[in-house]
Formats: sequence, structure tokens, C-alpha cells
Amino acid sequence: MNQSTNKTVLILGANSDVAKQCIIQYLEKGFSVIAASRNTKSLEDFISSNNLDQQRVKVLYFDAADFDSHQQFYNDLTVKPHIAVYSAGFLVDNQKALRDFKGAKQMMEVNYMGGVSILNIIAMDSGNKNLERIIGLSSLSGVRGRKSNFVYGSTKAAFTQYLAGLRQELLSRKIVVNALVIGYIRTKINEGLELNESLIMEPDYVAKFIVDAGSTFIIVPNFKWKIIYHILRLLPESLAAKLP
Repeated sequence: MNQSTNKTVLILGANSDVAKQCIIQYLEKGFSVIAASRNTKSLEDFISSNNLDQQRVKVLYFDAADFDSHQQFYNDLTVKPHIAVYSAGFLVDNQKALRDFKGAKQMMEVNYMGGVSILNIIAMDSGNKNLERIIGLSSLSGVRGRKSNFVYGSTKAAFTQYLAGLRQELLSRKIVVNALVIGYIRTKINEGLELNESLIMEPDYVAKFIVDAGSTFIIVPNFKWKIIYHILRLLPESLAAKLP
């Protein structure tokens, strides 16, 4: 049953499959949504094809890697958010990232630097009395460096550590910061990868953990991935080095 909250959520990188499901679920909870992405056409088509309430969804252009535009983007928001979700992401194959710095740099800019840039602006706006929560989407790939994807993983590890510090920074203002540490999802970013089917989560399943986030900092959707998360954290280096 829909509820009216009179609250606004800003979703940055809203064109991801998980973010699109967040739009639906936040609307069902009565939020107004600002969906921001480079691909505004895709978002508009998604909103239209799913018959979403266009009075409560606003689509804006946002480029995570265009750092110089972030302050103006935020200044131009007619309503400052109660919740900000950073879900922008970019992935290239590890071997390509090792040989071509352009791809590695783009992962750094989108997965980490863009988040730091825009979330700093949002968090440091002491005039926004609405702000109550910031959520960042990270990855199990950032828990432990592995030879298969350590360049991508390093960007997610950095983002998680940033969110951990931001959580401490905002504690006195009673603003909650969550990090979603996520495993495999059936999304376009993972198309073509050989993944264990039994571990793949659906976007709407992951979105529920975002929309229903509580006070815990690290949120790992799915009990299988929670087990893997703790194993990765505790595994001796000699064994971690043998991981694929």
C-alpha cells in the first residue's frame, strides 16, 4: 500500500538496473524521486513503460565523471534530498584495465571519485535540514584484492572506506550512511561474464535492501553473500591468493 512521506530521494546513476527498481520501490513507499543519469532517454522510457507517476519522478542529467558540474547540479535542485543514493558504476575486464589505463581511469572516476565529489557536496550542505541518509553501492569485489578483478575491486574498496569515514563525519548530525556490499546481480554490467548462477541476485531483490536500509553500515544482501563476505575478510593471504 502506498504511503505519502513528503520526502525526496535523489538517485545518482539512476539508469542502472538496480537503481531503476529502487525508483519503483521508493515510489511505492510514497517518496518523490529525482532520477539522475547521463542517459535521460532510457530513464524516461522506463518511467513511461512502467506507468510510474510522472508527477513524483523527475529525470535530470548527471555525469558522475564530470566533477566540475556537480556543484551546479546540486545547486539547481529545487528540492534538496532526504535520501541520496549513489549507484553509478562502470566495469572493464581486469586484463584490459591493466593494459589500457583509460578503462581503469574511468572505473576510478565513476565508481569512486564521482561518488566522493557529489556526496561531499550533498553532505556538507548544512543548510539542508532534510538530509537523513546517504547510501552508496559498493561490491564484494572491494573486500579483498583478487587477481581476477583487483583494479575494479580497488575502486569499490576505496568507496567503502570513504563511506565509512563519511558515516563518522555525519554521526553528530544524526545522518545515517550505509554501504551496500553487493555480489553478483543479473544486470547489464555483468552481461557476458561467466558467473555462478546460484549466486546471482535479481535487481528488485537488491533494491529492497537499499530502500529498506536501517542503521547498519555494511549491508550485504543474501545470506550466501554474507557468508562469502566474512570468508573473504578472514581468509589468510596464502589462501586468498589462490582464489580465481
